[in-house]
Amino acid sequence: MSISVATRIDSFVHPALFYADQEEYLAGTLPFIRAGLAADEPVMVAVPGESLDHIRAALGADAVRVQLHDMSVAGRNPGRIIPGVLLAFAAAHAGKRVRIIGEPIWAGRTATEYPACAQHEALINAAFAGRQATILCPYHTGHLDRRWLDDARRTHPVVQMGSAVRVSPHYADPIAVAAGFNLPLEDPPAQAITVAIDLQALSVIRRVVAAEALAAGLSPDRVSDLTLAVSELAANTIKHTAAGGTLAIWTDDTRLICQLTDTGHIANPLAGRLPVPPQQPGSRGLLLVNQLCDLVRIHTVPGATTIRLHMHR
Repeated sequence: MSISVATRIDSFVHPALFYADQEEYLAGTLPFIRAGLAADEPVMVAVPGESLDHIRAALGADAVRVQLHDMSVAGRNPGRIIPGVLLAFAAAHAGKRVRIIGEPIWAGRTATEYPACAQHEALINAAFAGRQATILCPYHTGHLDRRWLDDARRTHPVVQMGSAVRVSPHYADPIAVAAGFNLPLEDPPAQAITVAIDLQALSVIRRVVAAEALAAGLSPDRVSDLTLAVSELAANTIKHTAAGGTLAIWTDDTRLICQLTDTGHIANPLAGRLPVPPQQPGSRGLLLVNQLCDLVRIHTVPGATTIRLHMHR
């Protein structure tokens, strides 16, 4: 069934743009941008650096009318994209329909990052339900895993290929799709440092994390970021569970990894992905962690939660 994205003025619209090369990429993105500018809609483009350069050059003088972000920086951690990029832009233009190009999945994404990316794409539909926004998500059909393209059909209500925009028959409930990527994480390696999480250990945890981050070569600012992130999660473990938990720390060739495990359960799939109202000052821990870390992976079921924080070295 062919539809026109532009006809659904009062609803949230979330198409996937399938493209095979740069020509198709620009043919799908530039008219989308220019239509937004012509309608006086605030427009943002958040795509990886090289693609951003192509769009900026093609827009010419109109580029100054578009908010441009390198998604490989702003959205390095997929968990920060909804609150820190998409909803932040919408909130800055309250009362107006916004038009966004967001490309969170590109050829440089790893299999480790992908489950968080797919969850992000599904949860956009829940986070923006009822909002006046159109978010176009490009997918390179020649460079991405075929399974990732199949998932795009499940996370986007419509798919655009060339000039054709059609309802996706595979689109499914976003909460259920996101839950399908709530995958168990492999055990830490044998050489991982472990620390019990309890009230008496918080200062020890901070010292150990800072020391390991420095030894791994992280800059002082990133050492502080990781120490704060781990401290926030450890404090949540102490506050919300009776049995405490365990922190494991290890490195691989490219990352320092901190994993916190406890007996809690994160029931809200949008936890850490939505801005927190000022009247809820104690509910910002996971949101903060998403902003500070390069990747956050979570596996949570009743009685057991594992949160894994990645920082590139």
